[in-house]
Amino acid sequence: MRLLMLGGTEFAGRAVVEAALARGWDVTVFHRGRHQAPPGVRVLHGDRTAPGGLAALDEAGGAGDWDAVVDTWSAEPRAVRDTARLLRDRAGRYAYVSSCSVYAWPRPAGYDEDAPLVEGASADAVATDYARDKLGGELGTVEAFGAERSLLVRAGLLLGPYENVGRLPWWLNRIARGGPVLAPGPRDLPLQFVDVRDLAEWTLDAVEGGLSGPYNLAGPQGHTTTGELLEACVRATGAAAELRWTSPEAVLAAGVEPWTQLPVWVPPDSELHDGVHRLDVSRALAAGLRCRPAAETVADTWSWLCALGGRAPQRPDRTVKGLDPELEAEILAAGDDATDGGGAGTTV
Repeated sequence: MRLLMLGGTEFAGRAVVEAALARGWDVTVFHRGRHQAPPGVRVLHGDRTAPGGLAALDEAGGAGDWDAVVDTWSAEPRAVRDTARLLRDRAGRYAYVSSCSVYAWPRPAGYDEDAPLVEGASADAVATDYARDKLGGELGTVEAFGAERSLLVRAGLLLGPYENVGRLPWWLNRIARGGPVLAPGPRDLPLQFVDVRDLAEWTLDAVEGGLSGPYNLAGPQGHTTTGELLEACVRATGAAAELRWTSPEAVLAAGVEPWTQLPVWVPPDSELHDGVHRLDVSRALAAGLRCRPAAETVADTWSWLCALGGRAPQRPDRTVKGLDPELEAEILAAGDDATDGGGAGTTV
């Protein structure tokens, strides 16, 4: 298989490139040159937002250059549109890594690929907001390649090595410091995410198998829990950390912002939890999605993070994640008797 990866140097794109190389595929990476591409690929440089920025891609060859294109772009939809138009006669299939954010809010528990989408998206738009930009990218993909040659990978929460958003790396670094750790309850709260490497493998299988249309991509509901994830962080880091399980009511009363200040976690029985951790992924599972255990994702992310000296990359267009240590200390000092069965403090 001949693959063109648009991006390919960070997080999801890099995972796709490494998975393709491991399969023996011929891989071309088109990127801006801000980060080094993985070894073993053909490199083309260009900026999709600049005038003439696709020149290197335009000059790369002729019809039938690539069997598949994978694109993870998340800013101006017209950049996806323009690239897809350029490639529609030179590639067999276009896989756009989108997001479950394209669904209209609130998202009901168990929503599938037929759920209503956000309004106001356009393939011709400049950057607006994440949800409409991702949907605009989908529209640009389908406009150029048609429904039969377009694969829309609507990713849920992505974790794993190379993460440049700051969710799992923050938890790992926080727990590695040891001591009492604010653990937002309930301990058995179901979480739904997909390891970025599992997304990569499924996407390559899908383009090779000729799949098209939208697929929600995350682990099955209940794949792991808050407790399992944080306890895996303790084991991976080997830290002398004490997880202090605290009720969601106490966490919210302290003014903590779910998802951002306590990454991954959102309160139970909320629209946010339904929208993030209760999506229907049966279509992807039926199409071969396989998800590794959460403990493996955690351990491998910690190994990667340690190789970087603990300092994970941070995308400039994403908010910084994590809880201020002073606020955490205040909440822990206040105590919370409304624990969820794990005890006021549980050392793992």
